[in-house]
Amino acid sequence: MNPWFAKGVILLASIVMIVIRAPYGHRSRTIPVVRSRKGAMEIVLLTIAWVAFFLPLIWIATPSPVFADYPLRPIPLFAGTLCLAIGLWLFHRSHTDLGANWSITLEVREKHQLVTNGIYSRVRHPMYLALLVYSAGQALVLPNYVVGASYGFAMVLLFAFRVRSEEQMMLGEFGKEYEAYMARTKRLMPGVW
Repeated sequence: MNPWFAKGVILLASIVMIVIRAPYGHRSRTIPVVRSRKGAMEIVLLTIAWVAFFLPLIWIATPSPVFADYPLRPIPLFAGTLCLAIGLWLFHRSHTDLGANWSITLEVREKHQLVTNGIYSRVRHPMYLALLVYSAGQALVLPNYVVGASYGFAMVLLFAFRVRSEEQMMLGEFGKEYEAYMARTKRLMPGVW
């Protein structure tokens, strides 16, 4: 199967992700930050995530790293495209439900509210779930051992090293209300974990 199919799917998914996030990023920059937990670890994690996001675009535009390419197969392409679509839907839903409360870093902004409705009524971190599902889709669609897995690696690191700090920040901001929210929801998978 021609790898241009994979390149088209990845390019389209990347564009959709940018289109979903752009208005929220723009709005976020206009709302003053009240408290921030943006430190060296946060900067490193976000840098890794950005590099991992752009690696597939480099793979699309250039012949590198061809040493890690393998033949594209229809079943992984289909399954991966489905994961990308589900991941993008969750990504959109997470942003829509958060609205003005979204921030790319660990920050509390002016008039920040605890969001517990929509997709957030089921799990506390649906955006991480979206990014993990998306990265699984990318690994299946993109026939390159290095680039295909790069976003998944970055998202696992981001989740592993960031979620505790994020939850501590929310506990500090919303106290008992966030404790009650934690008691009735799971981190990533409804009813599981």
